[in-house]
Amino acid sequence: MGALGIALLASTPAAIGADGSGDPAVASEQDGKFFDAQGNPTFKKDADGTVDWYTLSGFRRYHAECHTCHGPAGEGSTYAPALVQSLKTMPYADFQNVVVNGRVNVGGGHENVMPSFGTNPNVMCYLDDIYVYLRARTAGAVDRARPAKNAPKPASFAEAEKACMGH
Repeated sequence: MGALGIALLASTPAAIGADGSGDPAVASEQDGKFFDAQGNPTFKKDADGTVDWYTLSGFRRYHAECHTCHGPAGEGSTYAPALVQSLKTMPYADFQNVVVNGRVNVGGGHENVMPSFGTNPNVMCYLDDIYVYLRARTAGAVDRARPAKNAPKPASFAEAEKACMGH
């Protein structure tokens, strides 16, 4: 795993649950970033449809880096699986591991390769955001379109982004 991936995993809350498919309800918030009861990043959607900044950021990054293979809105393609289905049972730590290190599945007629993105800052700097967006899609909280309303970008997000991207 690259230094970027190690830094990302080190910044993850310590109480990661065994099953990322658990209740996505917000249990805590830190500077505009939301976490479930197990410490996994999660989304927040207000009654008026406003989503948190990280959901919007995840939408943007997913469509910049992931949808070519995994299809629009994480619904899969003939080339790669539907992430909105995978996240129903995939623990958050496994999601991180697959994105950072990649994965090769061979045999049984279902050969597929997920490349490693551990050295790609356009993915690694926004990995939690991508997960949050896909989690919101999995829960049916957002549809395929870009969220119409979003919370403003937290100052802590801007600072972390600059640091991660080397600016």
